[in-house]
Amino acid sequence: MQTNATLPQHQNLPFSSLVAVGDSFTEGMSDLLPDGSYRGWADLLAARMAARTPGFRYANLAVRGKLIQQIVDEQVDVAAAMGADVITLVGGLNDTLRPKCDMARVRGLLEEAVERLAPACRQLVLMRSPGRQGPVLDRFRPRMEELFACIDELAARHGALVVDLYGAPSLGDPRLWDVDRLHLTAEGHRRVAEAVWQVLGHDAEDPHWRTPIAATPPPNWTARRTADVRFARQHLLPWIGRRLTGRSSGDGRPPKRPELLPYEETA
Repeated sequence: MQTNATLPQHQNLPFSSLVAVGDSFTEGMSDLLPDGSYRGWADLLAARMAARTPGFRYANLAVRGKLIQQIVDEQVDVAAAMGADVITLVGGLNDTLRPKCDMARVRGLLEEAVERLAPACRQLVLMRSPGRQGPVLDRFRPRMEELFACIDELAARHGALVVDLYGAPSLGDPRLWDVDRLHLTAEGHRRVAEAVWQVLGHDAEDPHWRTPIAATPPPNWTARRTADVRFARQHLLPWIGRRLTGRSSGDGRPPKRPELLPYEETA
């Protein structure tokens, strides 16, 4: 399926601003910087855009753990009011990973977000989020694909671009995912930034971002079981605990870059 639409001719002018809306994926987890903060694909994309456009401005409203209702309530109107050239919206995947998920409600909220954001920018960008290979995500894959079908339909209706990360073989590789098995590594985020860069009409810096990394010998049984135990103790059990108590990893956290200001490197 071809989802990377061609920009209209009037859109080929340089973009002067970017606002990113979403959850942990857009916040940049787990692309960890030396100071303990996260970088991520949106920061990488902003750096590239700023390098070719003097005075480029960037805001990142994403907060880890946010559900689509929270994104609509807390980020969408703020982003729309900024008047940016480009807005990226990635949301709803956290909802699909909940044991109980009303997909009709998720689709309706996503539609509400797109209807508010599309008229407020020169170009809205949506994504089919990457999916790690493995038995855990396979359980939720039908919901994810229902979400992506909704994204494709909304993009066609509102003139948004869709970055197909789900269909990229490279991003299904477990080696591009952090030990929490939910967030991309630095290399994964770099490839996402390249994908969005190309969809926005820029010349490829890495034309092979979709190509899987070279094969390596699989870890032995002991290493796999050790990794499974560490994952369960450090990530899975705390995640389940938050679900049972109604808490989120993003509770009390402010947006990453709440104002649309000239881009500056954070680290």
